[in-house]
Amino acid sequence: MKRIYLVGFMGCGKSAVGRRLSFLLKKPYYDMDKEIARQMGMTIAAIFETRGEAYFRELETQFLKNLKEEDCIISTGGGVAMREVNRRIMRKTGLVLFLDAPFREIWRRIHKDPKRPIVVNSTKEQIEALYKKRYPHYKAAAHITIRTEFRTLRQITQYAAFQVNRLKGE
Repeated sequence: MKRIYLVGFMGCGKSAVGRRLSFLLKKPYYDMDKEIARQMGMTIAAIFETRGEAYFRELETQFLKNLKEEDCIISTGGGVAMREVNRRIMRKTGLVLFLDAPFREIWRRIHKDPKRPIVVNSTKEQIEALYKKRYPHYKAAAHITIRTEFRTLRQITQYAAFQVNRLKGE
């Protein structure tokens, strides 16, 4: 198994779980949004503002297509699973873990985060509609769904590592 992709809505824990899983499994870790921002020399918010969402979604697809062959862990952007080509690439090149958190938990985590422009500029109802729109795409991308509600970060990470090792036959 080459790669482990973490998918899910913003605030579900992809970055936190990815960093810990990287340490636990001793694999390099990449945060897709941070890597795209670094490559472009601008923040994700600036990319959206100056180039638009369609351009950013294409950058995500190019990131997936151009990622070098290596065993690694990747926390994806919250919208990456919306494109069928991205789901196909992830499922073909690695194991896709969906960190599934209910909307009420997501909202509790993100509603006061000033680093999330979409949250600052949207109502709770708009964010919930986006969550509902994306949810089936996360399910379609996933090899394994990990329910995160009522689990600590440590429990989620250990369960993810267990699933990865189980599939590798260890």
